[in-house]
Amino acid sequence: MTDTIRCVSPVDGSVYVTRATASAAEVTEAVAAARRGQAEWSRVPVAERVAVLSRAVDAFVAAGPDEALEITWQMGRPISQSPGEVGGFEERARHMLAIAGSALAAVEVEPVEGFNRFIRREPLGTVFVMAPWNYPYLTSVNAVIPALAAGNSVILKHSAQTPLCAERYTAAFEAAGLPEGVFRHLHLTHTDALGMISGGGVDFVSFTGSVSGGHAVQQAAAARFIGTGLELGGKDPAYVRGDADLDQAVANLADGVYFNSGQSCCGIERIYVHRDLFDSFVDGLVVAARSYRLGDPTDPATNLGPMVRTSAAEFVRGQISEAVSAGARALVDPELFPSAAEGTPYLAPQVLIDVDHSMRVMTEESFGPVVGVMAVDSDEEAVALMNDSEFGLTASVWTTDVDAAVALGDRIETGTWFMNRCDYLDPALAWTGVKNSGRGCSLSTLGYEQLTRPKSFHLRSGW
Repeated sequence: MTDTIRCVSPVDGSVYVTRATASAAEVTEAVAAARRGQAEWSRVPVAERVAVLSRAVDAFVAAGPDEALEITWQMGRPISQSPGEVGGFEERARHMLAIAGSALAAVEVEPVEGFNRFIRREPLGTVFVMAPWNYPYLTSVNAVIPALAAGNSVILKHSAQTPLCAERYTAAFEAAGLPEGVFRHLHLTHTDALGMISGGGVDFVSFTGSVSGGHAVQQAAAARFIGTGLELGGKDPAYVRGDADLDQAVANLADGVYFNSGQSCCGIERIYVHRDLFDSFVDGLVVAARSYRLGDPTDPATNLGPMVRTSAAEFVRGQISEAVSAGARALVDPELFPSAAEGTPYLAPQVLIDVDHSMRVMTEESFGPVVGVMAVDSDEEAVALMNDSEFGLTASVWTTDVDAAVALGDRIETGTWFMNRCDYLDPALAWTGVKNSGRGCSLSTLGYEQLTRPKSFHLRSGW
């Protein structure tokens, strides 16, 4: 028996896509095909694998305008911004392919007379990628392309909100001539996806999603000796020091808060500002928030679209209301945004002050266009507040003092530490989190390590 998934567009509430989920027989066949395909694919030289995958990237980028429009309709990001995800996909994919040869090369060890010793990086087998809706290509490319480059096969499950993204991968790989079985997408229920993990059909799981989802994935994998890469929640902080360039900090942090309606894994959700700059910073941030155009994301003039669904917007409205009831002040009047309305996914941007860590909006992931701002008197206070979180994906400092930025970064519990930047992934750097933000590493040369296993060769040539 199969189920049906429905993508309800946040643009207008219409059903944009329906798809039947894979049957048990289809799942079994896909797993078996992946196993067969991987055995052949792993014997293809790395340079040849890279050439095939590069053609797939070419095909994907060529379809960029259609892919961007589909993103807008599936999850609501403004069409003025959706093409950027196609560009980001290309940047990450091409970087990981460019470094594949060196990253996957055998590791030589110090010579010993009479012996030849080295370590090869072998593929794991079949990698199961479970991707979310908020950045459907940017989250999945981190695993899909390097996993294939390393000689694995890949089965991709996308969110029910963005099923067309999985199908775009298939089209690109077919156009590039990727061998049969090496890549397959499946539309699956959560239960069936967890069954694939526990049932022995896959050898590694790359999951991006909620903390609760990460626990479910880890539990499903617990009975088997397979690895998991988990990118989970975030409550990413920023610290504006007293020596910061105020205009730069305001402009970039506003973008970090409100881009993609705040639905970014590494979006800014809390800001700590040195008291000397606090009033000026807040004034600037409020002006920036009020300047957004909330509305129909298919309109090129819109730069703030709906949240993915009404329930998500209601969750954030609840955080805001609860904080205000506890003494916080909301500085942006929702009436300035005619499109914002209760009972819809359209939510006005918001800035909260007089907040503290007893409020959920400062400790619980919001994943929406709201930020709390607190004044601090020292670096010590900022560090303590930034680390006062169950999450640790990214964090940033805004300062003109590089030495201070490095010293502070050494003390912050985070996977990535930024100075005068936020909400960005550099594919040359490791993408990782600490605490409830997950485990494992993607991107950079280190990202290939979790997608391969070491195999030692110890060859004696003389007696």
